[in-house]
Amino acid sequence: MRLHHLTVTAFGPFAGTERVDFDRLADTGLFLLRGATGAGKSSVLDAVCFALYGEVPGARKGNPLRSDHADPDRLTEVRLELTLGGRRLEITRSPEQRRPKRRGTGWTVEKPRTLLREAVADPAGGAPLWQALSTSHQEAGEEIRQLVGMSRDQFCQVVLLPQGDFARFLRADSKQRAELLGRLFDTRRFELLERWLAEQRQQQEAAVRDGRRRLRDLAARAEEAAGPLAEPAEEWLPAEDGPADGSAGLTDAVLAWAAVLRVGAAEQLAVAGSGLAGAELAHTAAQQRRQRAAGLADRQRRHRAAAVAAAALATRAAELAGEQERLAAAQAAVGVETLLRLRATASAALRTATDDDRVRRSALPLDGGLREASPTGLAGAEHRLRAELGRLEAARADERRRSELTGELAGLAAERARAEELAEEAQDWLVDYDGRLKALQEEQAAARAAESRVEHLDGRRADLTDRLAAAERRDALRARIATAEHTVLDLRTLAQDARARTLDLQERRLAGMAAELAGALHPGEACRVCGSAEHPAPARPAGEPVTAADERRARDTQRRAEEEHDGAEAALTALRVEESAAAASAGTLGRDALAAELAEVRQARAEALRAADGLGQTAQRIDQLVREQQGRQQRLREAGERTAALAARTQALATEVETLAERIAAARGDAPSVAARAAGTAALAESVAAALAAAHTAAQAAERLAETERELREAALAAGFADADAAGAAVLPATERTALRERLERFQADRAAAEAGLADPELMAAAAEPPVDQELAQAELLRATERLRRAAAEDSAARERCLALGRIGARLTELAAALAPALERYGRISRLAGLVAGAPADNALRMRLESYVLAARLEQVAAAASDRLVRMSGGRYTLVHSDGLVSGNKRSGLSLRVVDAWTGSERDTATLSGGESFFASLALALGLADVVTDEAGGMPLDTLFIDEGFGSLDEHTLEEVMDVLDGLRERDRAVGIVSHVADLRSRIPSQLLVRKHRQGSTLRLAGREDR
Repeated sequence: MRLHHLTVTAFGPFAGTERVDFDRLADTGLFLLRGATGAGKSSVLDAVCFALYGEVPGARKGNPLRSDHADPDRLTEVRLELTLGGRRLEITRSPEQRRPKRRGTGWTVEKPRTLLREAVADPAGGAPLWQALSTSHQEAGEEIRQLVGMSRDQFCQVVLLPQGDFARFLRADSKQRAELLGRLFDTRRFELLERWLAEQRQQQEAAVRDGRRRLRDLAARAEEAAGPLAEPAEEWLPAEDGPADGSAGLTDAVLAWAAVLRVGAAEQLAVAGSGLAGAELAHTAAQQRRQRAAGLADRQRRHRAAAVAAAALATRAAELAGEQERLAAAQAAVGVETLLRLRATASAALRTATDDDRVRRSALPLDGGLREASPTGLAGAEHRLRAELGRLEAARADERRRSELTGELAGLAAERARAEELAEEAQDWLVDYDGRLKALQEEQAAARAAESRVEHLDGRRADLTDRLAAAERRDALRARIATAEHTVLDLRTLAQDARARTLDLQERRLAGMAAELAGALHPGEACRVCGSAEHPAPARPAGEPVTAADERRARDTQRRAEEEHDGAEAALTALRVEESAAAASAGTLGRDALAAELAEVRQARAEALRAADGLGQTAQRIDQLVREQQGRQQRLREAGERTAALAARTQALATEVETLAERIAAARGDAPSVAARAAGTAALAESVAAALAAAHTAAQAAERLAETERELREAALAAGFADADAAGAAVLPATERTALRERLERFQADRAAAEAGLADPELMAAAAEPPVDQELAQAELLRATERLRRAAAEDSAARERCLALGRIGARLTELAAALAPALERYGRISRLAGLVAGAPADNALRMRLESYVLAARLEQVAAAASDRLVRMSGGRYTLVHSDGLVSGNKRSGLSLRVVDAWTGSERDTATLSGGESFFASLALALGLADVVTDEAGGMPLDTLFIDEGFGSLDEHTLEEVMDVLDGLRERDRAVGIVSHVADLRSRIPSQLLVRKHRQGSTLRLAGREDR
């Protein structure tokens, strides 16, 4: 991976657009990113990480991405051009951010954007063309992650060696080191394996415990099935709270105990079978005795019943003789019975027809002789009335047509009135159209003028607002200047007083210098002025002596007073410059005048804005008025045309109505209407037709009655009766005849059965024997049945007990066979889970599987780091990995030790000094980068950044470290160092300078004058 160009806009401390040409910066392979603290050196690395992964490094993840110095309209954006896997790519990302609305006031949220492009060859042979690959955050992120071959955490640890992170890794304990290595080498699968084995252990243990529970449940069911006389389970089964893997003893005990129960149940079944066989024999004998007694008693009862029945039937024989003759007469009258019913029916029909004829004729009118007319006369009258109805039906159609035309004329009149009303309304509305249109156009022109005035007043308001703010700032600065002037005067006085005191002390010390020198003389010691060892008349101080310390304190006081005065003078000058700028912006008007003018402008703007707000509504009202005018004109034309058409239609209909009225009057006669006359004629025709039908019906009924009387007389004589009345007296209903015949047949059958019973030899022999005692036979049978029931119940219970114990025994055997492999699996899984989890019983080093894998990685890292640490430390230090036991409950395998070649001892990394810790940490970070790169698939890392830490190195160690870093440039690798250490400026010629300003930081390549 090699970086080419980076462009940041409104990102972090950079308010504008800054560009970094990594190709030019990394020409020499080693370059420096320098600048003051807080200028934004690390933000360059944040921008690279954000472009690749959409996030900044974890330590600065919570910091806002957008620059606080940026203009609100300038959107935050990062663009990175780089080469990944031989492909030239460009990534552009923008985070979610707020921006001013393009229309109106207020803010809106700009959604995050991502654009991934790739440079492809131009078919025409020109410069490469950029082809868009994806605008999706997920797709672009996945594409970059696959090409880089590292996650964000790995990238930040390997490529952007961050401030303090690799030093913390050097001093971290096993847990912290495991967390970092786990993120970098993605060993979660080993942790998942540990968790899976633990879950499997719990599942297998649950299965074993479930098997124990099922064994005891089956044992309880076997004990319940065996009954109270069974062998007790407590003497066979082990304790309930045994270990989960101790189920083998329980299985053997349960199987042996179940076998004992089955043997006992088989013995009980044999005893119950013998008792059942004896009870069945006794019950069979009792049944046979009861059956013989019941048969003899039944034959004796049947013989007695036959004798009683024969006596009773002999008494009834005389009574039934007359019934036989009555049945014979009724059988002879069956052929006449139908004709008798026909005669009654014909007679009733004649009476009904005669009554109906009389009623129908009474409904006819008295005049015209219709009531006394013959059927032929009634038929002629009906024909004449039907003809008259045909003529009246045509007149009724004319009458209906006239009614329809009359209704239509009324509708036409109403419609014509509405059309005339609409035309009049449209005419009245069009009279005021021009005035309304002119008023709206004037209102529209006024609103447009107000809109223009609002724009003018907006500019005026903004200018006055800025001037008022400047005036307020100017007045505040003038007050501060007045205070600062007094302060400067006071400090100037203090400085002059301090200077005068210093001069006074200097003069006094010079004046008393002889006394000061005399005070330093000692007998026999040479004088520093004349060299004599004798001091005949040493000088005496005239007043209080002034020492060098007094003079030095006075000079310090003078210097501090002058510095305070100079600082106050500089601050006063800055205030005066700022006041001049504010006064120039505010103009000549005072703050109150500007505030009053601004209030007037705001009031005028509000009024103009209210007037301009109606511009759109006024335009809509004008359009609506024009459309209404066009519609009114259209309706006025349509109303005139409709009125003319309605007038013509009305005239034609009136003429047709007059013609129809003449025809209707001729057909109506003296009736109120043709319909009324037709209704009367139709009713009379129906009455005549009904009377004619009744006359025909009465004549036919009389003929049918006469025919029936003749046939009845002939049938009565043929059946042997004197006349029809005699035949009618002998007639019986069919149900009565059937009942009489069945009664006689039943009597004959009963008499034959009684005679046959008395003559039966078997019954006669039974009657000769003494009576039978059936109750005694029944009691013996009941006792035998009860004995059989008890024996069968005991046999069934014993048989069911054997079957139940057999089934439970089979299930116990199956469960024991199934539990054996579960026990084996549980033991194997339990030992493996303890080994992987680092349990002391199975793992002497208490090292988990994930720790074991990470320890192997750490050993590789330590070996790679030692190659560079030996060079950085002048051959003194190497890093070694330790998998020895650690104190407490901590896991072993992730310890690092440093070997000191000077002493031959191995010690903790915490004993290294600050500079030694830095280059040891740097070597460890570089070794970690090499191992992670190999783990990620060998993706070449052509660009590497090291962030801070060089300030703790002495000159010699820095030289060694720089030699190691210079070695990283092999294979065309570029190394960027982020630091503000001054000594690096002369060592690294290629530099990127980060400068911070009040308006935001900037980036540029440093020249010779910047070093």
